[in-house]
Amino acid sequence: MRPTECVRRAMYVLLIGATALGAGCAGPPRRPAVPAGLQERAVVPGFGPEIRTYVTPVNEAFLAELRAATMREAEAWAAAGHAGPLPRAEFLAISGGGQNGAFTAGLLNGWTDSGTRPEFKVVTGISTGALIAPFAFLGSSHDATLREAYTKTRTPDILIPRPLLAALTSDALADNQPLWRMVERQIDQRLLDEIAAEYAKGRILVVGTTDLDARRGVIWNVTAIAASRHPQALPLVRKILVASAAIPAAFPPVMIDVEVDGRSYQELHVDGGAMAQLFLYPPSMKIKELAAAAGIVRERRAYVVRNARLDPDWAQTERRTLPIAVRAIDSLLHTQGIGDLYRTYVNAQRDDVDYNLAFIPATFRVRPKEAFDPAYMQALFDVGYELARNGYPWQKTPPGFEADANP
Repeated sequence: MRPTECVRRAMYVLLIGATALGAGCAGPPRRPAVPAGLQERAVVPGFGPEIRTYVTPVNEAFLAELRAATMREAEAWAAAGHAGPLPRAEFLAISGGGQNGAFTAGLLNGWTDSGTRPEFKVVTGISTGALIAPFAFLGSSHDATLREAYTKTRTPDILIPRPLLAALTSDALADNQPLWRMVERQIDQRLLDEIAAEYAKGRILVVGTTDLDARRGVIWNVTAIAASRHPQALPLVRKILVASAAIPAAFPPVMIDVEVDGRSYQELHVDGGAMAQLFLYPPSMKIKELAAAAGIVRERRAYVVRNARLDPDWAQTERRTLPIAVRAIDSLLHTQGIGDLYRTYVNAQRDDVDYNLAFIPATFRVRPKEAFDPAYMQALFDVGYELARNGYPWQKTPPGFEADANP
């Protein structure tokens, strides 16, 4: 999609008019939100606090689960007959970007065919990156699924626009039931069992959503949910993935039931991109210090994939309300995405994590004809594939940053 966030922008702009027309209209009912001051104590019924955390602060149960993952990895490493320090930990962070996820899908396929794709210790995803993340986590055996999803999907496979009147009295301008059906087909019990098997090896798959009531980012440990074997694990994972891609006002939010001290509430979750376009780990987690305290010495390398171009996209803006609003929102999203790259870079530098960045090249100038355009996605898939198959030229710093040659 070019611009990469055009669906999100268009829906926001439509909302400007819809808000004025729909003032006073009641939306769908919901249970009470978790009251302020109790939010960090909320848990999903049947699950412990270790399956998720706000980005800030990170709860202790979530941290303890991450420490336990490294212990499981060390045990599996030793059981396999290895001695010495653990192997290098490879991180993969996948951003949002709608149909621009075709770039990551192509990159992963090409990386596999190059013979250099590592097994990732940690995979994180937001929005379209969240939908890709389970397959990237499980490895090259799922490359064909990504190829199919990001070269064959059309707009009706993701959303159904609602009539304006229905949109005004509902919670979104489009119905995302087609996306739900796609997620239900792709994320089945067998795939969840595959994720659970990786939990035993100490690997971690996490996905970001936004708790809109709290206006806070939430990180979900999908591997821990899968390994719980709880009967609601599969429905919960599906909810998390759809929520992470639920563009506010464009797609309906996902309501997640929670409890605090036995009382029931509901959280309203939307696209993780409402808080960040991508993440490696919460900034407050100083992983180098945490590892040293646990006596763990190892190398770490991060691969960060931004499903967008990073160069300025010049266009003459018409002196009218909607074009100005569209351009401003596009600019905000563009700069937010670049800011996220700087944030992850600073954290990586602090923690001695080797930083590697990929993004859609400025030379890619194909324009989509619809929100999910197979011809556009195929072209973008091919770009990512060829770059990776031939040895991706990973960038070591965010755009515009010049590393100090004499630290």
